[in-house]
Amino acid sequence: MTASSPPITVLVADDQALVRDGFSRIVDAQPDMRAVGTAPDGEAAVERVRELRPDVVLMDIRMPRLDGIEATRALTTEAVSPATRVIGLTTYDTDAYAVRILQAGAVGFILKDSTAAQLVEAIRAVHGGTFAVSAPTSRRLLDRLAIDDERPEGDDAPLVTLTERERAVFEHIVQGRSNPEIARSLHIAEVTVKTHVGHILTKLRVRDRVHLVIWAHERGLASGRRTGRARSE
Repeated sequence: MTASSPPITVLVADDQALVRDGFSRIVDAQPDMRAVGTAPDGEAAVERVRELRPDVVLMDIRMPRLDGIEATRALTTEAVSPATRVIGLTTYDTDAYAVRILQAGAVGFILKDSTAAQLVEAIRAVHGGTFAVSAPTSRRLLDRLAIDDERPEGDDAPLVTLTERERAVFEHIVQGRSNPEIARSLHIAEVTVKTHVGHILTKLRVRDRVHLVIWAHERGLASGRRTGRARSE
């Protein structure tokens, strides 16, 4: 974070006060982050997001009144705060939880027993435009999502609608790179990367970066195999 960059604002939603306090302290200990609030359940989380517009929400999956999955779905479908990114939290390394909260609109999933370093790395990753999944879960999760998620019509034919630059951005996204990393690699402005990402999601008819990676895995494109020819810009 540069001297002029605002801190990453974080909301912690969990039904355990000790978890809310502990995670907030970890966040506040980072020079580029600030904990702006907490919520003890999903309903409160939606209201707090509406009020505070945080950059990132750490969302416990199992909470009273409204669980983290439904709270995430509400944030996504109602466009409560479109720029807010959700990271799912759970005590259990269970694929079913990860699948459901990612399908609800989260862009990350980590375990509560992750280290402080892993937690802040995940926050920075999703804020930077990529996604973060707990290492023990990541490979199993991508494989399962590729099976469970509704398959788009056709195969990789929509790739031919991408320009050469969009195809380059697509390949970087599939490799897990953030917008700043893509901008540096392609020597373009970060705002230009964001524009290309929006066009890619629209053309390939996928909801977000997580599902773009799933789309690529379904078609065997995540290993860098080039399929089809991009049209010139």
